[in-house]
Amino acid sequence: MSGLKLFNTMGGVTEVAPRLAEIEADIQCLIEAHMETMLGVRFLASEYSTGPVHGGRIDSLGVDENGAPVVVEYKRGTDAGVINQGLFYLSWLMDHRPEFGHLVRDRLGATAASQVLWSAPRLICVAGDFTRYDIHAVREHRRSIDLVRYRLFGDDHIALEAVASHTGQSAAPATARRRVAGVPSTRRRDVALTELAVAVDEALLGLGDGITRVQRKQYRAYQRLRNFACVCPPQQTKLLVYLKADPKSVDLIPGFTRDVTGLGHHGTGDLELQLRTERDLERAQDLFRLSYAAA
Repeated sequence: MSGLKLFNTMGGVTEVAPRLAEIEADIQCLIEAHMETMLGVRFLASEYSTGPVHGGRIDSLGVDENGAPVVVEYKRGTDAGVINQGLFYLSWLMDHRPEFGHLVRDRLGATAASQVLWSAPRLICVAGDFTRYDIHAVREHRRSIDLVRYRLFGDDHIALEAVASHTGQSAAPATARRRVAGVPSTRRRDVALTELAVAVDEALLGLGDGITRVQRKQYRAYQRLRNFACVCPPQQTKLLVYLKADPKSVDLIPGFTRDVTGLGHHGTGDLELQLRTERDLERAQDLFRLSYAAA
């Protein structure tokens, strides 16, 4: 399966045929126990009640790496109603922001609650499979939706495959990306870095299908379920990019790559790239692909 990720949840290696969960609750419990590793989402609550009037229960609630609220819905096999059900709950969530904020504060603290990104709420549907109509619906909808196919291998492994992802917004044209990525055009000395930021944006979006882009004040994240790159606004002489690639697997070059494991910075990722020229961007392409594959 293209883009498949295999997670070992218990240890050991077993060669067995893939299978579906016996019941929906099995896959829910498994993913909730490892949600940050598998989906890049910090777990908040399970079977969250939407109250007597709305009359529903959200399978899982969480917050992703960029602070976006996340609703996760599960189906054991193929279910034509999973997207609509998830959107139903996402709509409820958008109408109950204070309640969600209190939940985040209780679970993750006041800082996390103050940084919730309401402009980019997400729905993640995890199921045994999806129809072509589901995939088409994701591409047409205005919300950010991820469809994730799962398979179990024995008792110790689960495989996840991103089937379709969409931000619900069309990609910005090059001129608009330049405006977002760079600085005012009156600062002529920054034009080269502005152009470099546009080129980095195009390179990251061009790595494959299903890449979503999330804009925060301090950085722009590129996701495929999880962040694989975060780009900070241009500084005076360089553009900083943070990748999920393992710094220990990379030959670090002073002035170009740096291990920032355990060091505070905007965005996510332990490998820092310092880009100053188009040549640096060319050197970064393999690292971009490495991080994209890791996500």
